[in-house]
Amino acid sequence: MKISTIGKYIDQPMILNKLDKNMPSLLIGAGGVFGVYDSLKSSKDTKNKKQKFFKNMIVISSTIAASFLGTRGLTINGKKVFSGLMERVPLKDLQKVQTDAVNKFLAKVIVNDKQILSALQTAKSKELSMKEIELLTGKLPTSPAKQELFRVILPEKKNLNSKEIFSEIKRLSLLGFIPVAGGVTGGLLADRITNTNSRKGTANKVKEGLYQYLANIFLCNVGAGGALFLSEKMEKSKMIKPLTPLKKLAVILAGITATGILGGSYIANYVSKKVINPLFKEKSLNQGIYSERRPEAIDIALHADDIATAGILSGFKWIEPALPFMYFISGYRAGTGYRNNKKVAGVN
Repeated sequence: MKISTIGKYIDQPMILNKLDKNMPSLLIGAGGVFGVYDSLKSSKDTKNKKQKFFKNMIVISSTIAASFLGTRGLTINGKKVFSGLMERVPLKDLQKVQTDAVNKFLAKVIVNDKQILSALQTAKSKELSMKEIELLTGKLPTSPAKQELFRVILPEKKNLNSKEIFSEIKRLSLLGFIPVAGGVTGGLLADRITNTNSRKGTANKVKEGLYQYLANIFLCNVGAGGALFLSEKMEKSKMIKPLTPLKKLAVILAGITATGILGGSYIANYVSKKVINPLFKEKSLNQGIYSERRPEAIDIALHADDIATAGILSGFKWIEPALPFMYFISGYRAGTGYRNNKKVAGVN
């Protein structure tokens, strides 16, 4: 089995449709489990656990709701109020497009092989198996008709130019901002409902929201876009050869590491101390830049969404439906005002 076949399989429009359809249940289920776990480990006091659980559920609900609105848009009584940031095609529309493409191909090319005909019939209504993909790729003669068919049922990875790259960076950055904003909003609402709101608690939520967005989302996206833009200029000047999707992925990851992983947490903490603390009249103790919030293992794990971003910019479309799931923890931590030096940050 060729690696390219696996890539074609998971990038099929039908597979993307399935992933998109199943993501809400996965996100809600995983979010609920995470909230229960975080509540149980938070305190030995039963009353505090119940309160923590209630607040967590509000934060989780607001984060997930914001993610759904951001990715899917809002429709009321059949009227679209606003569109989402992710392209969504209903299954019946997708089946119609693929059926038309197959029928158009068969009208131009005579096919006698029963296995090929069977695979083409499959492509009308559902995803192709990897065996069927290899069959169609290997046995169908190269022709304009085949290229036109494959553009629909087995589309190639798109090679983005610099303008498209920064447009995509803007979309992905907004896609990451929405669940973080939803988490902070839910956290403030939870504090208000339970009468536990305080200036310090509000400041911590804003600071963690800033930390999650800058360190784990935005600056990583900027680094990815900058690296791609630079590589495109080098390609045009003949300094390097055109990059394959895998080489492009490596370039993007280098940009993410340089700006987001290494610099993001420092910048976020600096802004928190110099801007947010004075804004909320919080004293910034004369301690190091990481005195309130230092990077930890889960923050490194959260950079999985940056790898996903890199994959999308490299043309791996199958990753996109999973982005709301990857951004969830950032939104949740922002909503709880997470600080890992609790003594300095004043977290209970």
